[in-house]
Amino acid sequence: MILSGRGVTAVLGPTNTGKTHYAIERMVAHETGIIGLPLRLLAREVYTRLVDKVGQHNVALITGEEKITPHMARFSVCTVEAMPRETRASFVAIDEVQLAGDLERGHIFTDRVLHLRGRDETLLLGAGTMKPILEQMLPGIHVIERPRLSQLFYAGSKKITRLPQRTAIVAFSADEVYAIAELIRRQRGGAAVVLGALSPRTRNAQVALYQEGDVEYLVATDAIGMGLNLDVDHVAFAQDRKFDGYQFRNLNPAELAQIAGRAGRHLRDGTFGVTGRVDPFDDELVKRIETHQFDPVKVLQWRTTRFDYSSLQSLRLSLEAAPPIAGLTRALPAVDQQALDHLSRYPDVRDLATTPERVQKLWEACALPDYRRITPAQHADLISTLYADLVKRGTVNEDFMAEQVRRADRTDGEIDTLSARIAQIRTWTYVSNRPGWLADPTHWQEKTREIEDRLSDALHERLTKRFVDRRTSVLMKRLRENAMLEAEISVNGDVFVEGHHVGQLAGFRFTLVAGTEGPDAKAVQAAAQKALALEFEARAARLHAAGNADLALGSDGTVRWLGDPVARLAASDHIMRPRVILLSDEQLTGNARDHVAARIERFVNHHIATVLKPLDDLSRAEDLQGLAKGLAFQLVENLGVLFRRDVADDVKTLDQDARASMRKHGIRFGAYHIFMPALLKPAPAELITLLWALKNDGLDKPGYGDLIPVLAAGRTSVVTDPNFERAFYKLAGFRFLGKRAVRIDILERLADLIRPLLQWKPGTPRPDGAYDGRRFTATTAMLSILGATPDDMEEILKGLGYRADSVKPEEAAAFLAAQAPAAAATETPAEAASETSDEHDADASDESEAPAATAEAPAAETAEAPAAAEAAVEGEVVEAKPVLLWRPGSRHDNQRQGGHRHGRERHQGGERQGERQDRGERRGGDRNRGQQAGERGERGERRDGGRGGRPDQGKGGRDGKPQGGNRPDRGDRNDRSAKPQQAKFEARPPRKEKPIDPDSPFAKLAALKEQLKK
Repeated sequence: MILSGRGVTAVLGPTNTGKTHYAIERMVAHETGIIGLPLRLLAREVYTRLVDKVGQHNVALITGEEKITPHMARFSVCTVEAMPRETRASFVAIDEVQLAGDLERGHIFTDRVLHLRGRDETLLLGAGTMKPILEQMLPGIHVIERPRLSQLFYAGSKKITRLPQRTAIVAFSADEVYAIAELIRRQRGGAAVVLGALSPRTRNAQVALYQEGDVEYLVATDAIGMGLNLDVDHVAFAQDRKFDGYQFRNLNPAELAQIAGRAGRHLRDGTFGVTGRVDPFDDELVKRIETHQFDPVKVLQWRTTRFDYSSLQSLRLSLEAAPPIAGLTRALPAVDQQALDHLSRYPDVRDLATTPERVQKLWEACALPDYRRITPAQHADLISTLYADLVKRGTVNEDFMAEQVRRADRTDGEIDTLSARIAQIRTWTYVSNRPGWLADPTHWQEKTREIEDRLSDALHERLTKRFVDRRTSVLMKRLRENAMLEAEISVNGDVFVEGHHVGQLAGFRFTLVAGTEGPDAKAVQAAAQKALALEFEARAARLHAAGNADLALGSDGTVRWLGDPVARLAASDHIMRPRVILLSDEQLTGNARDHVAARIERFVNHHIATVLKPLDDLSRAEDLQGLAKGLAFQLVENLGVLFRRDVADDVKTLDQDARASMRKHGIRFGAYHIFMPALLKPAPAELITLLWALKNDGLDKPGYGDLIPVLAAGRTSVVTDPNFERAFYKLAGFRFLGKRAVRIDILERLADLIRPLLQWKPGTPRPDGAYDGRRFTATTAMLSILGATPDDMEEILKGLGYRADSVKPEEAAAFLAAQAPAAAATETPAEAASETSDEHDADASDESEAPAATAEAPAAETAEAPAAAEAAVEGEVVEAKPVLLWRPGSRHDNQRQGGHRHGRERHQGGERQGERQDRGERRGGDRNRGQQAGERGERGERRDGGRGGRPDQGKGGRDGKPQGGNRPDRGDRNDRSAKPQQAKFEARPPRKEKPIDPDSPFAKLAALKEQLKK
């Protein structure tokens, strides 16, 4: 073999001589070029620099695991293994050529150094120890020796905890690196970690952590000795022995110098030394490192490139070829050759490798790098699987590959687990970049690259979390300098000390972040509190001048200022004036605290007075006197709602003037309630519920706040929850009626519908739902306003104290037909109702309580009583449901077995027969049982209502009336014959002893009617 050095230039020298920079400048001066680098990491760095110079479309990146190849790219950046053996490029450069003497990779570098040439220029870059062997191997080579730009000095031995900043600490095992990094984290704030086993992306991220000053220390293996450009001032050796893949040995002076040479950058001098666990370097070694005097490389590792693919055995023999010239030595078996030796013993591999093409394919598969660092036999097994696919299928089985990739695609786990997954995914990244190995290489290249990047980022995050405490790093630095720590507070309340987040200020409360402990904790708190003292004063002034729009009262009783909690409400003697408790640290004192408390109290009082204005105005009313004033006081104490039965005597005693004065304050006298309609809205209801809960320790009671959304949604009724506190229904504007709760104003509308039906006089036009003037049937209008089904309606009316008489549909129809008037009436029922409605409003305490409740489902069918029996369907006769005739219940129901003669005279016992048939099948069919159940419902209602009324109402009203709220004479009328009862309705004179309220709209309607009659 005859070699020549013509056209070859060797640029040799120690680290920090600018050799790589020179090669880049020379390459861009040519039309085309290739540069080979020892590490994928360094190839990435050079690729980025070239892209900045000539543009991305002109530069290709080719490594075993990555290919970026723009069309017609002029320059290629490669790892040495990925460089072509022949090229037509004008320029070729090979970096770190001293690796030709490396036992593991040396033969690759040797081959490229001896054979790869550029058409116009070839550069070999490396250490000065390569000069003699290069001149021997390549006669005619031109050698340029470059001096180091800065000097290197020995600094002796120091403990790890006393090493200067910007130090790289070198060890040669992952366990040792991690132990040192953990020690530095505890003592000095943290360290970046660099190991050869890390992926390039993770190594870059860790180096960036150090380069950007987030940490002052770097703990690394000898991976930093090559290709990493670092701002290191000092290199400390924590170990000087390593395992080189074959044995443990001491590093030679040249290897130590390669690592120590990382200290110093450009023109800045650097130092190197050892830690306490390594013996100090002797003077001769120190001198050799400082002056860069090392033994020259005497032999280069070599392996033949003339492979014999005629058979498997021939290929193995060709790999045993001896070097053809002096200065070369046959390399030890590399990973690919070890794999081939194993595979040649596999019967299935021997059966496949029967042609030169298949033998060549096997050797190509053996080139798969062992990223996982597993045993040669395990690595050979994987290659065997891939080779079988390549031979039998033409490509690697993508189902098999997909399963392997899926197993690696997880970012959970700790450092070692993630490192193992990265090594696994790098194997498949290499496979995806081999030409012809996959049917869809682009898909797998993108997928494996994405997974590797994600795993690398996760590993970087784990390393940083474990070995870096950025806050401690910065704070300890400032404390060592005896400097006053600077604290600042952001607009959103984040508290920073020396630029690091140490806590959160919410309103007037400061909370340290978790993990603020150790030697710097007191200093951090002292610095933070100094800034907080001034901030509290400023915030107090801003809050004192803040508008009401900046403050808000939450449903939990917390007062917030610009979103931050500053106070909470507590119960006081007056339910409308809760007490304000500040939420603040001790630093808020003196006038600042007084100003904050006063401002929040003003806001709370204003908020209550605004949202509950009708109630607040009523509590301050001066135009109410006597009984009206007492009734208003009760209404305020009960937060705007009174059950009418609880104050029936007081209401009856009120004259028209007193009623008018109370109506001016928005009070409505309903059939069931004395209430203020303006409060039946979500905002007032929510505040009323809060005030009651504060007074009664109800914030934690079940159901608190759950009914306000129902009210806001416009629902008129809701299914009750037995676990809820019942008072919450009344506070939200609902009447609790057993299984359902109905909105109060809807109950009053129901009363308006029922009243004309009970006041109808037979012989006049019959309103829809009227029956005999004392009973009625549920109508579509009732179902509509309640949103109820007929079954719901039955429960609602029973819950309100009504009792049902059951008759057959045909009997009801016959009875109503007999009630048709002989002649047209002189006025319509609507007009009659209009005339009496004002009287009802004024004297509703004398009316029977017209009950109502609600269902969620809309009315699906009319509840009109007179309905014919249903027709037969498909030959089956369906029995018609009985008609329910509703009447107000009374305490005499159980005693009147022969009552209601008015109805019995028309039915002559038919009703009894129908009741006997329905007994046990329909609740309420038996009058006695229905009446007893109704009275039990009344008693239950009294218990429920007692929450908002008076405790003494448990067994009956003050006048002994049942909960139905019937007029005192109602029970007597029910026991009389129909004709006297009817006469009483007709003959009842208007109540002239009470003057008509001039403000009532019904009075104006009555006056207008009188004018029309004239």
